[in-house]
Amino acid sequence: MKFKIDLHVHTTHSPCALLKPEEIEKIVLEQGLNGVAITDHNTIDGALEVLSFAQSVRIIVAEEIKTSQGEIIGYFLKEEITPHLSPKETIREIRKQGGLVSIPHPFDRLRSSRISREALEDIIHEVDMIEIFNSRDILTIKDHQLLEKAIKNGAVPIAGSDAHLNIEVGRSYMILDEFKTPEEFLQNIGNAQLVSRKSPFWVHFITKLIKRL
Repeated sequence: MKFKIDLHVHTTHSPCALLKPEEIEKIVLEQGLNGVAITDHNTIDGALEVLSFAQSVRIIVAEEIKTSQGEIIGYFLKEEITPHLSPKETIREIRKQGGLVSIPHPFDRLRSSRISREALEDIIHEVDMIEIFNSRDILTIKDHQLLEKAIKNGAVPIAGSDAHLNIEVGRSYMILDEFKTPEEFLQNIGNAQLVSRKSPFWVHFITKLIKRL
Protein backbone atom coordinates (compact mmCIF):
# COMPACT_ATOMS: atom_id res chain seq x y z
CA MET A 1 0.00 0.00 0.00
CA LYS A 2 1.26 3.47 -0.90
CA PHE A 3 1.23 5.97 1.93
CA LYS A 4 0.74 9.73 1.44
CA ILE A 5 2.15 11.96 4.16
CA ASP A 6 2.71 15.68 4.64
CA LEU A 7 5.92 16.00 6.65
CA HIS A 8 5.61 19.60 7.84
CA VAL A 9 2.40 20.77 9.55
CA HIS A 10 1.86 23.23 12.42
CA THR A 11 -1.01 23.55 14.89
CA THR A 12 -2.16 26.32 17.21
CA HIS A 13 0.61 25.20 19.55
CA SER A 14 2.82 27.21 17.19
CA PRO A 15 2.19 30.94 17.73
CA CYS A 16 1.90 31.51 13.98
CA ALA A 17 -0.68 28.82 13.06
CA LEU A 18 -4.47 28.47 13.06
CA LEU A 19 -4.82 24.70 12.69
CA LYS A 20 -6.60 23.29 15.74
CA PRO A 21 -5.37 19.84 16.83
CA GLU A 22 -8.90 18.44 16.90
CA GLU A 23 -9.41 19.45 13.24
CA ILE A 24 -6.26 17.90 11.81
CA GLU A 25 -7.54 14.38 11.13
CA LYS A 26 -10.58 15.61 9.22
CA ILE A 27 -8.47 17.92 7.07
CA VAL A 28 -5.90 15.20 6.39
CA LEU A 29 -8.58 12.78 5.22
CA GLU A 30 -10.24 15.46 3.04
CA GLN A 31 -6.89 15.98 1.30
CA GLY A 32 -6.55 12.26 0.55
CA LEU A 33 -3.56 11.82 2.84
CA ASN A 34 -2.80 8.92 5.16
CA GLY A 35 -0.82 10.88 7.70
CA VAL A 36 1.05 14.00 8.76
CA ALA A 37 4.04 14.96 10.83
CA ILE A 38 3.15 17.64 13.36
CA THR A 39 6.17 19.93 13.58
CA ASP A 40 5.26 22.73 15.97
CA HIS A 41 7.87 25.28 16.98
CA ASN A 42 9.82 24.18 20.07
CA THR A 43 7.10 21.90 21.41
CA ILE A 44 5.56 18.47 20.85
CA ASP A 45 2.37 19.31 22.76
CA GLY A 46 0.43 19.87 19.54
CA ALA A 47 1.62 16.59 18.06
CA LEU A 48 0.66 14.67 21.19
CA GLU A 49 -2.75 16.33 21.22
CA VAL A 50 -3.37 15.47 17.56
CA LEU A 51 -2.22 11.93 18.32
CA SER A 52 -4.83 11.65 21.07
CA PHE A 53 -7.61 12.56 18.61
CA ALA A 54 -6.47 10.64 15.53
CA GLN A 55 -8.12 7.30 14.75
CA SER A 56 -7.79 6.87 10.98
CA VAL A 57 -4.55 8.66 10.10
CA ARG A 58 -0.90 8.22 11.06
CA ILE A 59 0.66 10.96 13.17
CA ILE A 60 4.41 11.43 13.45
CA VAL A 61 5.38 13.35 16.58
CA ALA A 62 7.95 15.95 15.54
CA GLU A 63 9.32 19.33 16.58
CA GLU A 64 10.77 22.23 14.62
CA ILE A 65 13.54 23.20 17.01
CA LYS A 66 15.21 26.59 17.08
CA THR A 67 18.92 25.97 17.56
CA SER A 68 21.58 28.59 18.14
CA GLN A 69 22.20 28.64 14.37
CA GLY A 70 18.81 28.01 12.77
CA GLU A 71 16.03 25.44 12.74
CA ILE A 72 16.22 21.64 12.71
CA ILE A 73 13.28 19.21 12.74
CA GLY A 74 13.35 16.09 14.85
CA TYR A 75 10.96 13.32 13.79
CA PHE A 76 9.64 10.37 15.84
CA LEU A 77 10.18 12.13 19.16
CA LYS A 78 8.98 11.02 22.57
CA GLU A 79 10.05 14.07 24.55
CA GLU A 80 10.31 17.78 23.82
CA ILE A 81 13.76 19.10 22.97
CA THR A 82 14.92 22.37 24.50
CA PRO A 83 15.50 25.19 22.00
CA HIS A 84 18.63 27.32 21.64
CA LEU A 85 21.09 24.44 21.90
CA SER A 86 23.79 24.18 19.27
CA PRO A 87 22.91 22.20 16.12
CA LYS A 88 25.16 19.34 17.24
CA GLU A 89 23.64 19.28 20.73
CA THR A 90 20.15 19.33 19.20
CA ILE A 91 20.97 16.39 16.94
CA ARG A 92 22.41 14.52 19.91
CA GLU A 93 19.11 14.98 21.78
CA ILE A 94 17.11 13.76 18.76
CA ARG A 95 19.29 10.67 18.46
CA LYS A 96 18.86 9.87 22.16
CA GLN A 97 15.17 9.32 21.39
CA GLY A 98 15.80 7.24 18.29
CA GLY A 99 14.55 10.13 16.16
CA LEU A 100 15.43 11.32 12.68
CA VAL A 101 17.07 14.62 11.76
CA SER A 102 15.78 16.88 8.99
CA ILE A 103 16.72 20.35 7.77
CA PRO A 104 13.68 22.52 6.93
CA HIS A 105 13.67 25.22 4.24
CA PRO A 106 17.48 25.54 3.98
CA PHE A 107 17.41 27.36 0.65
CA ASP A 108 14.78 30.07 1.23
CA ARG A 109 16.88 33.24 1.31
CA LEU A 110 14.10 35.24 3.00
CA ARG A 111 13.87 32.96 6.05
CA SER A 112 15.83 34.30 8.97
CA SER A 113 15.10 31.00 10.75
CA ARG A 114 16.90 28.81 8.22
CA ILE A 115 20.04 27.08 9.40
CA SER A 116 23.26 28.84 8.46
CA ARG A 117 25.37 27.38 5.68
CA GLU A 118 28.32 27.04 8.02
CA ALA A 119 26.27 25.11 10.56
CA LEU A 120 24.80 22.85 7.89
CA GLU A 121 28.26 22.15 6.50
CA ASP A 122 29.34 21.16 10.00
CA ILE A 123 26.50 18.66 10.57
CA ILE A 124 25.93 17.50 6.99
CA HIS A 125 27.06 13.94 7.74
CA GLU A 126 24.48 13.66 10.54
CA VAL A 127 21.41 14.72 8.53
CA ASP A 128 18.79 12.10 7.55
CA MET A 129 16.59 14.33 5.39
CA ILE A 130 16.80 17.74 3.75
CA GLU A 131 13.78 19.72 2.61
CA ILE A 132 14.35 20.61 -1.04
CA PHE A 133 10.80 21.93 -1.47
CA ASN A 134 8.70 23.83 1.05
CA SER A 135 5.32 25.13 -0.10
CA ARG A 136 5.87 28.36 1.83
CA ASP A 137 9.30 29.18 0.44
CA ILE A 138 9.32 32.58 -1.27
CA LEU A 139 12.82 33.02 -2.65
CA THR A 140 14.37 29.60 -3.16
CA ILE A 141 17.94 29.62 -4.40
CA LYS A 142 19.34 26.13 -4.09
CA ASP A 143 22.93 25.71 -3.07
CA HIS A 144 23.53 22.79 -5.42
CA GLN A 145 27.03 22.12 -4.12
CA LEU A 146 25.75 21.84 -0.55
CA LEU A 147 22.72 19.79 -1.61
CA GLU A 148 24.92 17.37 -3.56
CA LYS A 149 27.17 17.01 -0.53
CA ALA A 150 24.16 16.36 1.73
CA ILE A 151 22.81 13.66 -0.56
CA LYS A 152 26.26 12.12 -0.94
CA ASN A 153 26.39 11.87 2.85
CA GLY A 154 23.05 10.06 2.94
CA ALA A 155 20.46 12.83 3.36
CA VAL A 156 17.17 12.08 1.60
CA PRO A 157 15.51 14.95 -0.33
CA ILE A 158 11.95 15.58 0.91
CA ALA A 159 9.09 18.07 0.57
CA GLY A 160 6.58 19.45 3.04
CA SER A 161 3.77 21.98 3.04
CA ASP A 162 4.84 23.87 6.18
CA ALA A 163 1.09 24.27 6.71
CA HIS A 164 -0.12 26.88 9.17
CA LEU A 165 -3.67 27.14 7.77
CA ASN A 166 -6.13 24.43 6.77
CA ILE A 167 -5.88 25.23 3.04
CA GLU A 168 -2.15 24.49 3.14
CA VAL A 169 -2.29 20.91 4.42
CA GLY A 170 -1.23 18.54 1.66
CA ARG A 171 0.12 21.23 -0.66
CA SER A 172 3.28 19.14 -0.67
CA TYR A 173 3.63 15.54 0.45
CA MET A 174 5.53 12.30 -0.02
CA ILE A 175 4.22 9.02 -1.42
CA LEU A 176 6.03 6.03 0.03
CA ASP A 177 5.56 2.43 1.12
CA GLU A 178 3.99 1.83 4.53
CA PHE A 179 6.32 1.80 7.50
CA LYS A 180 6.30 0.67 11.12
CA THR A 181 9.51 2.10 12.54
CA PRO A 182 11.63 5.23 12.05
CA GLU A 183 14.27 3.06 10.39
CA GLU A 184 11.75 1.63 7.95
CA PHE A 185 10.36 5.11 7.30
CA LEU A 186 13.83 6.41 6.42
CA GLN A 187 14.49 3.45 4.16
CA ASN A 188 11.17 3.89 2.35
CA ILE A 189 11.39 7.69 2.06
CA GLY A 190 14.53 7.19 -0.01
CA ASN A 191 12.37 5.68 -2.76
CA ALA A 192 9.39 7.96 -2.28
CA GLN A 193 7.66 10.15 -4.84
CA LEU A 194 7.69 13.85 -4.05
CA VAL A 195 4.57 15.95 -4.79
CA SER A 196 5.12 19.68 -4.55
CA ARG A 197 2.88 22.73 -4.95
CA LYS A 198 3.35 26.29 -3.76
CA SER A 199 0.96 27.83 -1.28
CA PRO A 200 -0.63 31.17 -2.21
CA PHE A 201 1.50 34.15 -1.25
CA TRP A 202 -1.19 35.69 0.96
CA VAL A 203 -0.81 32.96 3.61
CA HIS A 204 2.27 34.83 4.83
CA PHE A 205 0.18 37.89 5.63
CA ILE A 206 -2.20 35.75 7.70
CA THR A 207 0.75 34.33 9.62
CA LYS A 208 2.12 37.79 10.38
CA LEU A 209 -1.32 38.89 11.58
CA ILE A 210 -1.64 35.86 13.88
CA LYS A 211 1.71 36.64 15.50
CA ARG A 212 0.53 40.14 16.36
CA LEU A 213 -2.74 39.05 17.99
